[in-house]
Amino acid sequence: MKNKSINTKPELAIRSLLWSKGYRYKIHDKKLPGKPDIVLPKHRAIINIQGCFWHNHGCNRSNLPKTRAEYWYNELENNKERDFVNKSRLKELGWKVIDLWECTLIKSKLAKTMQKLERMLSLTLN
Repeated sequence: MKNKSINTKPELAIRSLLWSKGYRYKIHDKKLPGKPDIVLPKHRAIINIQGCFWHNHGCNRSNLPKTRAEYWYNELENNKERDFVNKSRLKELGWKVIDLWECTLIKSKLAKTMQKLERMLSLTLN
């Protein structure tokens, strides 16, 4: 079974919250480096929702598998490097980039994360 890379539960949760707060956005814009998850064109802001394992966050959800550890290490480091390059290119193009991690989007932390996101957006939008 292939892992989902778009329209994941954390992504849908954030999109739903943003929409309910009046933010309008595009999703997975192919014209931008890395096809960002959420693009707020009016405000030149990008929100990336990162899976902790696939983007090697370093939290308890991103443990390296015991089998084929060298393969996974290389794979996850390549993802991290690609993320860095894409984020740098977006910033060079004048976009504000906000990364949200999967571990902060669980039910018990979602309200607090959304408050932080709204503060960050209000800072980047002014």
